[in-house]
Amino acid sequence: MIAPDWKDYEIIAVGGGEKLERWGDVYLLRPDPQAIWRAPFDLASFPRLNARYVRSSDGGGRWQIIRPFPQEWTIAWRDCKFLIKPMGFKHTGLFPEQAYNWDVMGKIAKESKTRLNVLNLFGYTGGASVALAKSGAFVTHVDAAKGMVDRCKQNAQISGAPSDGIRYIVDDCKKFVLREIKRGKKYNAILMDPPSYGRGPSGETWKIEDSLFELVTLVREVLDEPAFYLINSYTTGLQPTVIKNMLTLTMNGAGGKTTAYELNLPVTDQSQGRIELPCGCSGMWTK
Repeated sequence: MIAPDWKDYEIIAVGGGEKLERWGDVYLLRPDPQAIWRAPFDLASFPRLNARYVRSSDGGGRWQIIRPFPQEWTIAWRDCKFLIKPMGFKHTGLFPEQAYNWDVMGKIAKESKTRLNVLNLFGYTGGASVALAKSGAFVTHVDAAKGMVDRCKQNAQISGAPSDGIRYIVDDCKKFVLREIKRGKKYNAILMDPPSYGRGPSGETWKIEDSLFELVTLVREVLDEPAFYLINSYTTGLQPTVIKNMLTLTMNGAGGKTTAYELNLPVTDQSQGRIELPCGCSGMWTK
């Protein structure tokens, strides 16, 4: 599935374990483990390149500045705006391929006869939350990192999202859901983008292969008159069918249908042929 309507973002070329991207007027070169084929040219020699993320021997890395560029800047997708800033571990604060899911969920929200009440777990900087709020939904945005929740607030503000469109929660996602169950809180839709591995504030260990299905089934308890249930994954080796199976088992008896798919982005350079870069996968149950 290809994200639609990007004008401020593109993948120019990929190969040799790297991808050359344009974020507005800024050009970045970042590692990408999926790009195992040969690059069409020396990506590091691209004349407009601003910065390259270089990995270090200890597993981390750093940004190598080549041409000056702003510390942070804004790009747009349709009527949504997002702050972009090169951060640690090669991140920029946005995953453009997710615009495919923003589009699908936004259409469901717009066509709903009542305002959708959506729970966004592991919400990161809020691309989905902002897009859903702009489509008329009310979103509870949950992430354990305060900095990411604050960035969601900024993205919502510069996008002109409704002031009553997003509720911001800094919390461990599983603990928050357990409290919502006790409170009898219900939602019409769920989306989650869980990490491959992580530790909670009290030392809890999260490993997606061991913990995801338990969380997916737990969250089912807060769904009422469900419209959709979306799971994203960037974990290498976790196939779309695995996500589809989890959603099928979890939503058994609720009717609807479940689909699973790769999220891809087109590559502008076609000197080696027309190719796309895989960028993770998603599974979605819809009524």
